[in-house]
Amino acid sequence: MKLLGVSGSLRAASFNTALLRAAQECAPEGVTIEIFGLHDLPLFNQDVEDQGDPAPVIAWKEAIRSSDALLLACPEYNGGVTGVLKNAIDWASRGAPSVLQGKTACILGASPGVTGTVRAQDALRQSLRKVSAEYWPLSEMLVGQAHTKIENGQVIDEKTLAYLGRHLTAFIEHLRVEGK
Repeated sequence: MKLLGVSGSLRAASFNTALLRAAQECAPEGVTIEIFGLHDLPLFNQDVEDQGDPAPVIAWKEAIRSSDALLLACPEYNGGVTGVLKNAIDWASRGAPSVLQGKTACILGASPGVTGTVRAQDALRQSLRKVSAEYWPLSEMLVGQAHTKIENGQVIDEKTLAYLGRHLTAFIEHLRVEGK
């Protein structure tokens, strides 16, 4: 099974990218997680789209298409989803049918705040519903006070690592039961 991991942060030492790297390490046997960087995606612009999807957009859509499910690491900026992640969803939603249609997502997020990324995850679920993507009903994994659990781009907190492993295992089981 192949999951596509996407971080909504471009920062080199991103807490959310660190979660994805940790997920790669604790993924259940038979599961691979490919991390796709959003650095090269242009801002969505229908004038650009009308001339044909740029190469980074084509690569983004193909990565989604070739994955079994998505693992979305969602930071929270100013109480909402990041522009980077929203832009990626906007590009992927285009086309008929959208590559997101029917694709199942597991959402997780880390933030220095106490509540993790709860508001951003709510906003992301709203966007996913709008583009006919699915999300795992139990997909909310919140890592609050991330600065005490993640250092230099690495998850150092054993409880967070153990929870991430259990969370991924449950998500994979859900996908298998659903026949994904």
